[in-house]
Amino acid sequence: MPTTVTNGIRVSVKVRFAEEASDPKLGRFLFAYRITIANEGQRTVQLLRRRWTIWDSLGPVRQVEGPGVVGETPVLAPGGQFTYTSQCDLRSGLGRMVGTYTMWDKDSGERFAVDVPEFDLHYPFLAN
Repeated sequence: MPTTVTNGIRVSVKVRFAEEASDPKLGRFLFAYRITIANEGQRTVQLLRRRWTIWDSLGPVRQVEGPGVVGETPVLAPGGQFTYTSQCDLRSGLGRMVGTYTMWDKDSGERFAVDVPEFDLHYPFLAN
């Protein structure tokens, strides 16, 4: 499971190919990913924004940016965590994603970036 720790914030990713929502014959490959964000630091933080870079072997590189994640801007006290599931569609069965979260330290008012580890998106039959 890809994991990074930045400024006391651990981000872990688990990916699965969403076969039930995909149609490889039509070039529709949907991948679901579950991300857990854990505050291992000593300060209370809030996730404000996300930024993704998405590579698709048959499509252009995409940049996705916006407020929060899945409509939420979670607050994480020391020891707290937040888990969410989202998805990414590709035209091919091979791609990858990497990103950053913009976090806000509620005590100091400082904003800082947290790395989301790069993770692969691959159609299971391509791995054989």
